[in-house]
Amino acid sequence: MMGTKHKDENTNVGLHNTLAAGTHVKGDITTEADFRLDGQVEGNIQCNGKIVIGPKSTVTGNITATNAEILGEVKGNVQISGKLTLKATAIIQGDVITQTLEIEPNARFNGICKMTNEPAAH
Repeated sequence: MMGTKHKDENTNVGLHNTLAAGTHVKGDITTEADFRLDGQVEGNIQCNGKIVIGPKSTVTGNITATNAEILGEVKGNVQISGKLTLKATAIIQGDVITQTLEIEPNARFNGICKMTNEPAAH
């Protein structure tokens, strides 16, 4: 039809994934879009956008993402190419590699932190 605009079905603009509270996943997760976790994951998570780990969430595995905001618990290494924010309820037991780190009072982090301007290898 003349004058009809076609949307690109493969664009990730405005898209995000959510794993709801009460959901438990065993295995790795890979996503191109933003991701919010309110459940539990036993496995590695690779996100090519922003990942939010909710306050009652747990991840047993490594996280690789562009940006991250952690409110829950992570038992594993966290590699963020942009900004990592640890909220007051965050608990990380593992090493961190990031470009920018913001830690709120009462957040707990047990590991080694390396800050770099180099992008994380996905």
